[in-house]
This record gives sequence, C-alpha cells and structure tokens, in this order.
Amino acid sequence: MEGVSRKQGVGKVYLIGAGPGDPGLLTIKALDVLKSCDAVVYDYLANPVFLEYVQEGCETIYVGKKSAQHTLSQEGINQLLVRLGRQGKRVARLKGGDPYVFGRGGEEAQVLREEGIPFEVIPGITSAVAAPAYAGIPLSHRDFTSTIGIVTGHERPDKERSAIDWKGLATSMGTLVFLMGVKNLRQICHNLIEAGRGPDTPAAVIQWGTTPRQRTVTGTLKTMPGIAEQEGITPPAVLVVGQVVSLRGSLNWFETRPLFGRRVVVTRARAQASEMKRRLEALGAEVVSFPTIRIVPPRSWEALDASLENLHSYDGLILTSVNGVESFFERLLGKGRDARSLGGLFVAAIGPKTAERLRDFGIVPDLVPREYRAEGLLSFFPEGEAKRILFPRAKVAREVLPELLRQRGYQVDVIPVYETIMEDPDPEIKEEIFSGKVDVITFTASSTVRNFVEMMGVPELAQKLPPTVKIASIGPITSKTLKDLGFTVDIESPVYTIDSLIDAIVRA
Repeated sequence: MEGVSRKQGVGKVYLIGAGPGDPGLLTIKALDVLKSCDAVVYDYLANPVFLEYVQEGCETIYVGKKSAQHTLSQEGINQLLVRLGRQGKRVARLKGGDPYVFGRGGEEAQVLREEGIPFEVIPGITSAVAAPAYAGIPLSHRDFTSTIGIVTGHERPDKERSAIDWKGLATSMGTLVFLMGVKNLRQICHNLIEAGRGPDTPAAVIQWGTTPRQRTVTGTLKTMPGIAEQEGITPPAVLVVGQVVSLRGSLNWFETRPLFGRRVVVTRARAQASEMKRRLEALGAEVVSFPTIRIVPPRSWEALDASLENLHSYDGLILTSVNGVESFFERLLGKGRDARSLGGLFVAAIGPKTAERLRDFGIVPDLVPREYRAEGLLSFFPEGEAKRILFPRAKVAREVLPELLRQRGYQVDVIPVYETIMEDPDPEIKEEIFSGKVDVITFTASSTVRNFVEMMGVPELAQKLPPTVKIASIGPITSKTLKDLGFTVDIESPVYTIDSLIDAIVRA
C-alpha cells in the first residue's frame, strides 16, 4: 500500500461504492483503501460506520446531498477532489451504492481525467440489487422473467423532456427497478400504466434497504402511490415493478429476524462492544452505541512490575475479566517474558470468555467455576492454607472475593492493571433515549450502570425514561445496582455472559 509520503506529488482518487447501507456489504478492496487513505469524501447514503476504519489523522469531509439540501454542489465536489489530489493525497471518494449507477461517478471521473489526477473505480453493490434481495424479491426468476431494467426515478431537473422510453420499459422489461423515485412515484406509476403496463402488476417500495430501518410496502402499480403515501414512505427508497414481487411472501428473510426493527443501546466500552454489536445486528437489531466506560492503563505499573519480578513467590493467579487478562499479559510480554513465567502457579478464570482469552496466551486455566462471578471460586479455596494469590484486575472493583479469601488465611495481592473512566456522552443519543426512540438498554456491569446515570445527567433518571424502554441486565450483581438506583429490571440473563444476555433479550 502507498504511504502518506505520496504528498510530494500528485495523489490518487478512489471512486468507491460504499454499498446500499449494510456495512457488511462493503468490498474488501474498498476497506483496504479506507484503512490507508489520507482523506475521505463521503455522501449522505454512505454508512458513517466506515469512518471508524480510517487511520489516525485522516481528513473526513461530508458532502452529502439530499433532496433540496446540498452540503456542496456537484461542481464543488469535483473541485474538492481535484484539490485533494493535487495535494498528493490518497483520497477515498465514498459514495452510496455503486459510483457508476446513478451515482455521478462518471462525471467525477471525467473531471479527474481532464485535470490529470489519477483515479480508480471500486464498484459497490447497488441498492437496485441489494434492497430487493433483502426484501425477499429476486429480480429475475425463470418462472417469471429474465429481463431487468434499472431506471432513475429522478432525472435532471433542467431537462425539457424525459429521456426515458416509457413504452419500451413498460412492454419489454419483466422487472423494473426505479432508484430515487419516491417524490415522483405517482407519475412513474401513471407513466407505466399509460405506456401499456398492467395496472394490477405487483409493485413494492423498499425504504432504507439492507439496514435495520428497512420498511417494505407492497401493492400494485395502481395502488402503490396511495399505499406509500399512507405509510409515510420517504427517501431513500427503491421501487420494484414486476411479477417477481409476488415472491416476497415466501422469500422474505431479512425482516423476519427475531430482533428486526428493535433499537438496542449497548453501554459497553467501545473496544469491547464489537462482538455484542455483531451478534445483535445478525439478529436484526439496530445497535445504538453509547459507551459509558473507556479502558485505560493504570496510572502506575509499579505494583504489577514488582509482582512480575517475584512471580515465583506466588502460589496462584486469579483473573476475572478479559481486560484483566489482556492488560496483565501485555505487561508481562513487554518485560520480555511469556507464559512460561507462570509455571507452577494455579490459574483460575471467572467466566468462559476470560478462560478463552487466557488460552490465546498459551494458558489453560486450572479452574473455571460454573458460577461466573467471584463467589463461585470460594469453594475451591479451603480455609487454613496460607497461600499467596496474585489478583490483577480493575482499579475499582468488588472487594468480596479478596476479602473472603483473606478471611480464610490467604495472602491476596490485588494489583490494578487497568482503570475504567467515564466516556463523554453523545447528546443526540441521549435525546433519542429520553424520547423513547430505543427499545432496550443493556448493562453488562455495575460500572456501566453508574456511569450511564451520571452521563444522562438527570436526577431520578429511572422515573424519567419512557415506559416503553426496557432495561436488560447481565446478572444479579448488575441488577442490584440498577434496582438500588430505582430502575426496574425487565430482562436479566440467567448466565453472566453476553451470549446469554442476548438470548434473554430475544426471548423477551
């Protein structure tokens, strides 16, 4: 990959199709460019999650265009790309769908060529194909049609007459897909009927296709304008016309997933939330990230360093979280040592994820209690054994286990290996929570509860949340914190794991 040293000469512009909305539909090649570019110029329909992939210092420029709302004119966008290219930058021009399917990518490419700026086109999955697929509508089917037409529903406003051959479309194409046609839906349907297409031809309009906000309405050419208006369908949306629409009843898969249409707030630290987010999205939920904590190193490594130098003096090691495992081993490896330094130590892990992360570092824990909390370990530590235990963990955590072990005669060295600090709240998400635009708020630790309350900044928060918002807790300890702060726990995981919490949300 080219590095940022390119800035001495002319750069390069990549016209990238960002796909229809589902971030999983971005191509591998597009992702590689995003990870190494110096600037990203992105549109309204390009999923903003893609900006999380860019390198530190990358310039991000929004040039989104909605109907009658232009952040920058097309001419302005063209000149912006030229200017960035002349600065020697590697530029990702991120466009919704495919840049060459009604995306004006061809116009941008022409300007770049005329100005001597190297460019490359990275195709994307167009919503003309993806939205119907996610709505259970195959564009072609041997029992119905083998011809497909993709048409703009929004021609240039300065045209004196339409360039669309309505009669040809109406009579020669089995399936028709209109992009950007909601505002002109009534006229499109009228033109097709006037040109010879049967008024009873099945039709569907798909709004926000491939995203958790997707909505699909079906009818006929004659009834569709009224249905779309009644249902409040607004852009972005795709119109599909043809007999293939009748297959939606049996092939609809995306909108039937168990959490489809639900908005779930995840309060975990951003670095930890990806797997939970992925699982919720796979079940159809729209995940709202509202991280309440951030994991940072301890202010001093002095205590851990001293313990690492004297590992031979310990009899056992207890780890209670993935964060604890990662921080402990990062420091151990940074000292030029590895898992062999733990030879002879009894290793206990609380929770299967903690045990799994330990295995990544070459350690198979001697003990993983069935109860995934500190108290579950006690039965394995009999009284009267004067053994020394190393306990690396968060700076602030429950003192139950170390205190009970000390009462049984053990010497327990509690060493902070990371701290959790409160994140800055997103005001837009706060407003969505207060206005009832989310369905479930998840809590995976007492710290996420306390920080959430503080970040929301409202006295007696539990009474201020809309009654439609459900509270989901990972287990009884987190639930107790919630109840102490006045919340009603609507969903509680029977097992203290993320997978179990998600399963409980689905059941609820």
